[in-house]
Amino acid sequence: QVQLVESGGGLVQAGGSLRLSCAASGRTFSYYAMGWFRQAPGKERVFVAAISRDGRSSQYSDSVKGRFTISRDNAKNTVYLQMNSLKQEDTAVYYCAATSYSSAYYSSPRNYDSWGQGTQVTVSS
Repeated sequence: QVQLVESGGGLVQAGGSLRLSCAASGRTFSYYAMGWFRQAPGKERVFVAAISRDGRSSQYSDSVKGRFTISRDNAKNTVYLQMNSLKQEDTAVYYCAATSYSSAYYSSPRNYDSWGQGTQVTVSS
C-alpha cells in the first residue's frame, strides 16, 4: 500500500481558490491512479476527480467540472487538486486515495486501496 497525507485545506470565501496537495510514500506512486473524494457532514463520500497513472487522462464529477483541476507530479510523489470558483456547496472534508483499478472504476470509493486522513475545506458566503 501507499501512505497518503493531504494538505492545503482551509477557509475561503465563495468565488475564491484553494489548492490541495496529497503526498504519497511507500509503494511506487506511479503504479497508482489517484482520486479525490469529499464528504460533507451527514452525507456519503463522493467522487470529485481522478487522474491516471501517467497523468494523461482525468475524470471529474459534473459538480466540479470546469472549476477544479487534478494533476500529479510523479517525480514528487504528489497529486494536486486546484479548486477555483469555490461555492458553499464545496464545503467538505477532502480525501485523496490511490487505486490500482482502471479508469472505468475511478468513481467508486470501494475501488481505492489507500486513503489519506482528509483535509477540511470550508467555503463561506
